[in-house]
Amino acid sequence: MNYSKTYHNMQKAIDILQNSGVILTPTDTTFGLSCIATDQKAILKINQIKNRPENKNFILLVDSDRHLEKLVDVPELAWDIIDLSDKPLTIIYDKIIDIPDFLISPAGTIGIRIVDYLPLKKIIQRVKTPLISTSANLSGEKPPRTFNQINPQLLEKVDYIMPETETFAPPFEASSIIEIKHDGQIKVIRA
Repeated sequence: MNYSKTYHNMQKAIDILQNSGVILTPTDTTFGLSCIATDQKAILKINQIKNRPENKNFILLVDSDRHLEKLVDVPELAWDIIDLSDKPLTIIYDKIIDIPDFLISPAGTIGIRIVDYLPLKKIIQRVKTPLISTSANLSGEKPPRTFNQINPQLLEKVDYIMPETETFAPPFEASSIIEIKHDGQIKVIRA
């Protein structure tokens, strides 16, 4: 592995993210579009790239348990489910500590996933903020299973494509999504 090249690619992605850019990257699930979660200009850009309704919520990606605990009050049950999950898991939380209002759903919730994919984890650590994540497809299209299935219109509009994206084979079509409320209610939204 060429660590110098990998570091250069990661640094380029970080620079672009910190300048309101949108990157195309592998994730724990499929190909993802990401930007810094607190950057409204970049979020608008993702919506435009995907032709996505502005009122649709995003999933946040964080790098660690510690990072997650700074954003939301995590119910004990959520930790058990995270530990037992055998595929990427997004949990919808209802007790928010430190997330901008524009990211919170009308129901007062937010979906967050702890990332396992190492390059993305390192990028999040370096930008010191969660990333927005959404699949790399136009709104209404199925998520791509190969790089060649990504809509060329989308590829033209992103600011940076992580080089490993071209050879990435998505292990999952999407994450599981579970809503866990502090009152003990659990709702499986996507298995």
